[in-house]
Amino acid sequence: MDLSVIIPIYNKEEYVASCMESLLKQDFDSFEMVVVDDGSTDRSGELCDQMAEQDSRIRVFHTDNGGVTAARRYGVEQARGRYILFVDSDDELLPGALHTLYDAIERTGADEVVGVYRTQNGRIGDSGRRGWQEPSTMIDDLLAVRNPFCILWGIIFRKELLEGCLTTPREVIEREDILMQIKCLMKHPNVYFIGDVVYMYNEGLPNSRKMGLDRIIIHDQELEKTLRPEWERFEKGFLLNRLKLYEVFIDQRQFDVFKQYYHDLRKKNLDGLPLADRIVIALPPRLAYWPVHIYKRLRNRS
Repeated sequence: MDLSVIIPIYNKEEYVASCMESLLKQDFDSFEMVVVDDGSTDRSGELCDQMAEQDSRIRVFHTDNGGVTAARRYGVEQARGRYILFVDSDDELLPGALHTLYDAIERTGADEVVGVYRTQNGRIGDSGRRGWQEPSTMIDDLLAVRNPFCILWGIIFRKELLEGCLTTPREVIEREDILMQIKCLMKHPNVYFIGDVVYMYNEGLPNSRKMGLDRIIIHDQELEKTLRPEWERFEKGFLLNRLKLYEVFIDQRQFDVFKQYYHDLRKKNLDGLPLADRIVIALPPRLAYWPVHIYKRLRNRS
C-alpha cells in the first residue's frame, strides 16, 4: 500500500458522499481511504459504512468524539500506506490529485509535498512557492497568519514525519491544523512545493462559533512549547501570532480578553513587529476595534 488518505468526520452528512466520491474517481490504484467517524450524531457514519460495503478501499472506524486532532491521529495509527494525505470531509480532491502528489514525493524524495488549492468559487490559493522551501520561513508565515498555502490538506506526507505531531490538546479547536504543521516543520523536513491544483476547499461554510479565550490560552501554551527548542529564532513570531489572534477577538467585539490575557503584550519588546499590530495593542480595546474591523473588511473584499 502506497498511500493512505485520512478523512476525519463529525456531522458532515451533507458533504461526506461527495468527498469520498472524489477519491474513488482518482486515477491511482494503490491507496486506501481511512475514514474516522468522530462520534457523529447525524447520518455521517451510516453513509460511510454504506459506501465501504461497496468498495474495499474504504475502511471506516467509529470512535467516541475526541476532536479532529485525535481523529487524525487515530487514522494515522490505522494507516497502512507509506505516505499520508489528509482530506477534510466537507472538501474534495480534484481529478488526478493522488497521482500528481505521489509522483512528486517519489521523484523528489521529500518529506512533504505541498500542492495548490482552489475554492468552490474558483479562487486559487497559491503562495507562488515552487521547489524546495526552508521550513523556518514557512513557520514565520504561519505565525504571521500569512499562509496562502495548504496547511494539512493538499499535502502528501511521509508517514514517519507525522510521529509526535498529532498531540495537540483536544481543547484546541481553532488553528489546530497550523499547530500540527508547525510541529512537523520544527523537525526541519525536506519540503517541496508544486504548482498543480490538487484540492477543492469549501470556504465560507456556516460557522457561528467565536474563538474561546480558554482554548486560545491552551493553544498558545502548546505553540510556545513547540517553538521552545528554537525560541531565540521564533520568539518574535510567537508574539506576532498572539497579536494577530488578539485582533480576531477585537474584531468579534470580545473586548474583555485584553484585561484577562493580552495586557502583558504592552510590556513585551515588540520592536521589529509590524507597526499596525503594535498600534492595535497600544490602543484601548474598544478604540482598536475600528481600525481592525475596517482593515479586515477591506482585505476580505480584495
